[in-house]
Amino acid sequence: MGDWTDWADDECRRVADAGRWRAVRDHDVVPSATFASNDYLGLSQHPAVVAAAHAALDRYGAGAGSARLVAGSRTVHSELEAELADWKGAEAALLFPTGYAANLGVLTSFGPGGARILSDERNHASIVDGCRLARADVEVYDHADLSHLAALLAAGDHAPRRPTVVVTDTVFSMDGDLAPVDKLARLCADHGALLVLDEAHAVLGPTPAPGELDGVEHLRVGTLSKTLGSVGGFAAGSRRFVDLLVNRARTFIFTTAPAPADAAAALAALRVLRSAEGDLLLARLRRHVTAVAGPSHPSPIVPVILGDEQAALDASASLAARGLVVPAIRPPTVAPGTSRLRVSLSAAHTDDQVARLTEALRALAP
Repeated sequence: MGDWTDWADDECRRVADAGRWRAVRDHDVVPSATFASNDYLGLSQHPAVVAAAHAALDRYGAGAGSARLVAGSRTVHSELEAELADWKGAEAALLFPTGYAANLGVLTSFGPGGARILSDERNHASIVDGCRLARADVEVYDHADLSHLAALLAAGDHAPRRPTVVVTDTVFSMDGDLAPVDKLARLCADHGALLVLDEAHAVLGPTPAPGELDGVEHLRVGTLSKTLGSVGGFAAGSRRFVDLLVNRARTFIFTTAPAPADAAAALAALRVLRSAEGDLLLARLRRHVTAVAGPSHPSPIVPVILGDEQAALDASASLAARGLVVPAIRPPTVAPGTSRLRVSLSAAHTDDQVARLTEALRALAP
């Protein structure tokens, strides 16, 4: 390859010349001061959540010290897994250090050689990378296109039938639209496919109705870093599926356990979410979404499609000048020609903040 510094310089220039240079910027503010955070209910700042993290720091220290299967498992990890499983109506759940690691662990464990993975074309990068790392054959179906998926499933029904996984986000992170979970479940049940649902952004749903997932083998993947305001990920499903993850998922086996303080914070946040206070926070978030995007918009992710990359950057800068932090999203995160602002709403936003945002977005319209 030659001199690696020269190579890195050339690669950096390629990115910059394409107009896609990125750099980290520190924001020393609480998440609710921006419209860029996924802290959808503001629970990262909730007093009970912060207090739980403090108590865990005092009891356990800053880190777990080793992997869960060595000596890193703490009581708070198991307590959180039990409550996550109950929340998702599952027999068991397993913690991962991030939601990204959860998707990698699930897809590599359930996508061995000889199997197939069918993945929605707009799935998150963690699903894409999980598919790449799995030894299964991967086919991508058109976004939320049930006819295309049905055709792919039917093509695999001939004997001998190949083990098949269908994986999808339930709320797509750049568009804020929903997967048709009920119809996906029926398709998978009809074809004996495993359904993997990534519910990272599903704070307002879709939530499978009681019995909706009966008859279809499934795993539900989630994150602790969005709705629950902490950090980490998990997979919930049957006890046997979780047992397999414990023994096969490299992103669980070969990494240090989540910090006990993070697990304690997530557990406290989950209990707030499942309380009457949580219902009020969800209602407040729903009200904000309606104010910005109308009553039919299904999630707190509101895309403002501008098309041109520079137009998105200019719009983001214009909003920042008004004290509104809204990120510009460009390729390769989204497809060329679909650059956008990505508005992310939180129950922690005030009515005044939302009103100022709505006014500023109207001012951007041609």
